[in-house]
Amino acid sequence: YRSLLMKEQTLAVYIGNIIDNTYTGVYHVNLTIHFYPVEEQNHGRNRFISGDGFGSMAADLILPVSRNLSLNDGLWFEIENSTHVLGKEIEIPQNTYRAVLEVYVSPHENDEFWYTNYPNEYIYENNLTDAPGNGPFREVVVRLDDSIVGSIWPFTVIYTGGVNPFLWRPISGIGSFDLPSYDIEITPFLGKLLDGKNHSFTFGVTNALNVWYIDANLHLWLDEKSDKTHGKLLKHSTPPLSLSLVSSFSGANGVFTTNVSRSIVSSGWVKSSHGVITTKSRQEFTYCNSMAMKHDGNLQVLDQMIYSKGSVDARKRLSSVFRDKLFRRFRIYLSADNVDKGNGTLASTADLRLSIDEKSRRGSCFGSWKRRIKNRQKGHGYMLLKDSNLVDGLGETQQDYRYSSDESCYFRNVRSSNYTILHDEDSNTCKNNEP
Repeated sequence: YRSLLMKEQTLAVYIGNIIDNTYTGVYHVNLTIHFYPVEEQNHGRNRFISGDGFGSMAADLILPVSRNLSLNDGLWFEIENSTHVLGKEIEIPQNTYRAVLEVYVSPHENDEFWYTNYPNEYIYENNLTDAPGNGPFREVVVRLDDSIVGSIWPFTVIYTGGVNPFLWRPISGIGSFDLPSYDIEITPFLGKLLDGKNHSFTFGVTNALNVWYIDANLHLWLDEKSDKTHGKLLKHSTPPLSLSLVSSFSGANGVFTTNVSRSIVSSGWVKSSHGVITTKSRQEFTYCNSMAMKHDGNLQVLDQMIYSKGSVDARKRLSSVFRDKLFRRFRIYLSADNVDKGNGTLASTADLRLSIDEKSRRGSCFGSWKRRIKNRQKGHGYMLLKDSNLVDGLGETQQDYRYSSDESCYFRNVRSSNYTILHDEDSNTCKNNEP
């Protein structure tokens, strides 16, 4: 985001939540920005971050793909159902030679726990009129002028009241205060965008219920030696989703298995002062959700896995200019049980495992580097409710975070129980087999 700090900017902060007789008050917020200077060592890696030219990580210009600034609401688009599509028209500079769309997504209300949603036929047969449906699969689809250019199969971020509040005291869910973002390579489509006209980027969510908050940043690399670049889309393949649902239930007990896959491939060339460079982008996704309903629907057990592979390969006729590979594996396992104890008393227990496994590798004329992140959480929470009021509760959570790259490593393991940290260990020592 270096380019955003080169001139004066407006920073907007918005917090939306329930305000009633219980939840009242005013937020006082202090913001601090930390600047990290480039170190002399590891020069190749630093060129990725701050260097000029094709393959540098820092874009020359960042354009918001969001609603216009308002004083009374958030800037994100609000996707309310599966047919709802929102976006923004943008005109890019005529000397752009690379473009990447960075997307943020955050589901709430009926889709906050989308991965637990029942199939519609199960809801209908059991007359569960208040239960959110459309099944447990969601896909954020990104379009450029009505053509699909990328897809996002999101990580299951759980906020601090989610599933069981006692899971998140004081350790919060992965991503709950630092939403993951998702990059989509737009460079193959610059031939369309470089015509001096406005073009629309829009967002929709497959199977969506109300509501998904979505916005994005369009990162642009500009050719300082040219006033005009040229390009052409060579190939664009977006086969439809491959989806299967196997459903077997009797009354409120049943088993459901959802499998989905998708691939998106595009390639195109851009002519700039860097030469004629052909960029090929590929996205591949695999999804599986196994869900079981037991104890007359009071116990839900699910295991969901999302695999995503992305690659970007930019080449001149005889040599590679830039390459980027990213593998992500998202998993959630959840067992949630509700037991009626009589006299208006309900016991609720939850066992949860949540993880991100990410491997990335990047190379260009500046050098190459690789990185791996493993972030895992497991926890158990218990609540006892009387007439919907909390009587008792406890929770314990453990998190194991491991980062490794060519230059550094970091490890932290923390464990808590009933609001108290029991164990906290960290290290920046690399093992021989890392990353």
